[in-house]
Amino acid sequence: MDFTLHQNLPMPKKRDRHKWYQQILFGVLVTSSSLGQGYDPQPTLAQSPAADYCQIPPAEVIAKNSLRLAAQKGDRNSQAKYSEIIKKHVTYVQQCRQKSWLKNQAIWVRLYPCDTRPGALEEIFDRMVNRGYNQVHVATFYGKALLPRSSNQTAWNSVLTTRGTDKTDLLADSIQKGRERGLKVYAWMYSLNFGSEYGVTPEGQSAVAINGRGETTLFAGEEGFQKPTDANSGSVLFVDPYSDKARADYERLVTEVARRRPDGILFDYIRFPRGQGGQSIASQVKDLWIYGDNSRQTLAALAQNSKGTDLIDRYLTKGTITVNDLKEVDKLYPNEASPLWQGRTPLQDEGTMSYEDKFAWIEWDLWQLTVAHASQGVVSFLQKAVAPVEQQKLKSGAVFFPEANQPIGRRGFDSRLQAWDRFPTNEWHPMAYATCNRSDCITAQVRRVLSFAPATTEVVPALAGTWSNPTEGRPSLEEQMNGIHRSLPQIHSISHFAFSWQEPELDYYRSSCQLK
Repeated sequence: MDFTLHQNLPMPKKRDRHKWYQQILFGVLVTSSSLGQGYDPQPTLAQSPAADYCQIPPAEVIAKNSLRLAAQKGDRNSQAKYSEIIKKHVTYVQQCRQKSWLKNQAIWVRLYPCDTRPGALEEIFDRMVNRGYNQVHVATFYGKALLPRSSNQTAWNSVLTTRGTDKTDLLADSIQKGRERGLKVYAWMYSLNFGSEYGVTPEGQSAVAINGRGETTLFAGEEGFQKPTDANSGSVLFVDPYSDKARADYERLVTEVARRRPDGILFDYIRFPRGQGGQSIASQVKDLWIYGDNSRQTLAALAQNSKGTDLIDRYLTKGTITVNDLKEVDKLYPNEASPLWQGRTPLQDEGTMSYEDKFAWIEWDLWQLTVAHASQGVVSFLQKAVAPVEQQKLKSGAVFFPEANQPIGRRGFDSRLQAWDRFPTNEWHPMAYATCNRSDCITAQVRRVLSFAPATTEVVPALAGTWSNPTEGRPSLEEQMNGIHRSLPQIHSISHFAFSWQEPELDYYRSSCQLK
């Protein structure tokens, strides 16, 4: 659900730059003094056509923005009126959401260094409220941590590195500014994708995920990522979910984030990468990211006798086993009947079967064992990551692809091996991004997730798109939401990816400007 991960999702077309500058100029010129003495902070909002989506009417939006700009310049009268209109909009959205079928409407956002400038966060969150949002998911870790550099004791660099921002806590500030505007603020974090900077040190390299071809995810490629020859490809580096170091480093990071007391923490990238083309399917053991030291040790520990240990090692090392391997193992360990490992029950007549017949069964069992081991690593990593969140009595959520846990063909699996049906969180956030130019296929993805969801887990679909207009294969957000409501009335919360899509000009300015 991140900006790198979803480069495959088309960005909406940017509005005319001239209109943008007009809007900025208009916002600067229309100050509180030019609104006139008759400004009433209490007019009704219910008459707006956008009221169906709990959106603030345009006149109110202009008034609030103008008051914000004037207050930013030190006008105390405007500051008082700005505070009044903020409170009024909080009440309006809350009351509107209580009456609506959609109780929570969230949006995903990444913050930049320039958002530390006075008034920047206020403008961002005001715009969210104007659209009827009452929840925001703030990117908190994506290979860099949204923590103050002066007190950042985690394994990652801080997002803010500009001189003068050492003590700035942009996450804590976001939580405060968001709540002042009636927004629940969730911290949105990458999980198994630690970012390329993590692998710079020898200790970090020891925690990196490796497949049977000796590749790391930094160079193996990922659908939706740019090719390794591009400088931006370095943002992708997955770790071995069984790595003790990776788990300890991530737990420390999550604990620091939880101390800021966000309303919840969302875990993204809880999976392995999806390769390009044929590599998007895992069909042999060397496709699996289980060749790191900790992963191999954990897998070896699943063996229950010497034959099992030997065959597991041969299978990993060679990528398969042969009939000769079975014969050699029998000679090495003549006192053991069948190779055993956790979950394996030998066939009743396995001891009398020909080596050729026995080979087919044992090879299949080894494949199932290694796939299960890879999938369990992802689940176990999340279980450990959620622990500090539960200790703080905060909500936790898992972000995933609805189709990423499916078998493909007789022995293939989606290479992401994202066993989300076993994810232990309060909330599931399926990225329902299907493209069929209608809402049907999107609704079908959500329906599948609901069929797996425990009664205690809230399903919060994440939709990609823009308001009012279709976006290359997806209908407008209104149509997507209405389609879900018609077919799945038990859904009461939805999120939209992303703020940058809805405010492309503002996002371009925020991401490219330089602090002085």
